[in-house]
Amino acid sequence: MSSAHKFIPDPKTVAIVGCPFSGGQHRVGVDEGPIHLVNAGLTNQLTELGWNVQFDGHHQFEEISAASDPPIGKLRNPRLVSKVTEAVAKTVGAYAKKGQLPVTLGGDHSLALGTISGTLSAHPDACVFWIDAHADINTAETTDSGNIHGMPVSFLLGLGPKFAEFAWVKPALKTSRIVYIGLRDIDAGEKRILKENNIKAFSMHEVDKYGIGKVVEMALDHVNPNRNLPIHLSFDVDALDPSVAPSTGTPVRGGLTFREGHYICEALHETGLLVALDLMEVNPSLADAASVKQTVAVGCSLVRAALGETLL
Repeated sequence: MSSAHKFIPDPKTVAIVGCPFSGGQHRVGVDEGPIHLVNAGLTNQLTELGWNVQFDGHHQFEEISAASDPPIGKLRNPRLVSKVTEAVAKTVGAYAKKGQLPVTLGGDHSLALGTISGTLSAHPDACVFWIDAHADINTAETTDSGNIHGMPVSFLLGLGPKFAEFAWVKPALKTSRIVYIGLRDIDAGEKRILKENNIKAFSMHEVDKYGIGKVVEMALDHVNPNRNLPIHLSFDVDALDPSVAPSTGTPVRGGLTFREGHYICEALHETGLLVALDLMEVNPSLADAASVKQTVAVGCSLVRAALGETLL
């Protein structure tokens, strides 16, 4: 069977990039997410979908140390986050340049600084679908917490103050090439940034109003009107309602249903344009065992949907 993937040649290969990393925020445990996802059998599940799966073990980042990592302005763990995300960018970029589809399992969403940089190094015209309760577009000026997992998009777009520590990040993403779905917990500063930069965002209000099918269609029309650009899907499990994915660091009620989350993945797979996938913020330490198991199962299921699993 020939691949329906425009940018991934046969035999189609997925490269799993396990990133047990929690430095972009302050809660422990999110670094365990990737290990749980792989232990739940994700590699075998993708093999059964017809993918060659490359998994070289989790990136332990042991060689990256930032023992002395005082804040820069408000930024917490800036040197550690920069070094780790730069390593991730190189890894993801190398897989993408080989024509493989990198699936990065996080870890916290600061990792998208690396994954999207990596994708854009191989596919400079790629567009980004950011599925999240949060816009993650704070700058060093607007952030309250200083947690960099709330800031990767501003770095990728080149917004806000510049830091020598993040000089490796090229502002290669254009504001017209990112679209949000599922937003429902947005800081005042972020609302302003989204408006000022005319960034397309579909909050849960639009999902309620139009339905998920129409929202995905409108999102594609905005960032990928001719359906010919590569797509990077960055999916934070907290986009889902906490009743669906309870085991995450910053749950916000009123989120996407199980089916809405899966529909996004299925619809983007159907385009044949997907070149990279992130699944972020599964945190097994923040819930009871049953909730962890449920969240991990949903995470695996989302990845399968994005890589071609269908209901029929």
